[in-house]
Amino acid sequence: MVHFNYKYFALALLLFFVEVYIALYIKFPLIRHFFGDVLVVILIYTFVKSIFNFSVKATAIGVLIFSYLIEIFQYFNGIQLLGLQDNYIAKLVIGTTFTWSDLLAYLMGIIVVIFFEKR
Repeated sequence: MVHFNYKYFALALLLFFVEVYIALYIKFPLIRHFFGDVLVVILIYTFVKSIFNFSVKATAIGVLIFSYLIEIFQYFNGIQLLGLQDNYIAKLVIGTTFTWSDLLAYLMGIIVVIFFEKR
């Protein structure tokens, strides 16, 4: 079950740096808010696959559910509930604003994952 995969880890690391670059330097809303959310589920997927040898389907569904739960957490102002409203890193990682478009972006990211994994 636990098996370190260097290829997935390298891809996760690359995606992490792309996400950091987007967060710090890209101000164009479509890329920053939508494309960044598409990439974040791919990042989470590749990170999970770098450690665990779960099936593509199980990992993709798990990441999508996790992403949706985080978005629901944002809907209920989870950052404030945890007392982290002044923590920049927590707000950046978890997010603070619920949007329906994020749910679509997460789904699109998982579709991209499944498309490339099945190739």
